[in-house]
Amino acid sequence: MNRGEGEGRNEYPVRAMWNSLVAGIVFQHPSIEQLRRELLRNGQLRDLCGFDPTRGSDAVPSASAYSRFLSTLRKRTIRTALVKVCTALVDQCYRELPGFGRRLGADGKGIASVARRRGKGAGDRRGEHDADWGVS
Repeated sequence: MNRGEGEGRNEYPVRAMWNSLVAGIVFQHPSIEQLRRELLRNGQLRDLCGFDPTRGSDAVPSASAYSRFLSTLRKRTIRTALVKVCTALVDQCYRELPGFGRRLGADGKGIASVARRRGKGAGDRRGEHDADWGVS
């Protein structure tokens, strides 16, 4: 993902951008804007991600920089390489972590909602009825 001449600025290191996206997932920031606010507030996180510590909050990428970075990641050749890397990491976890993958839970619902409980009437179908149990 090195930029060639005439392809625009390369102000933010690829490693730092990638690390910040991973940090956003780990720390459960549901949006780039929330991740950016945390990076603006948290100098230690900026440093851990690999942004230039001498720039302070100016080292935090703009929303448009993240947009361009994510657009680049979506390109087919990059996406194929990322799948290979992630597959290799999961394979390594299977080898080195006993019991890895035996128990797994995920919330497959992409949009948060507030559901009502089942109505008292027999024909009342309002609310979320599929997810009525869980295991912790």
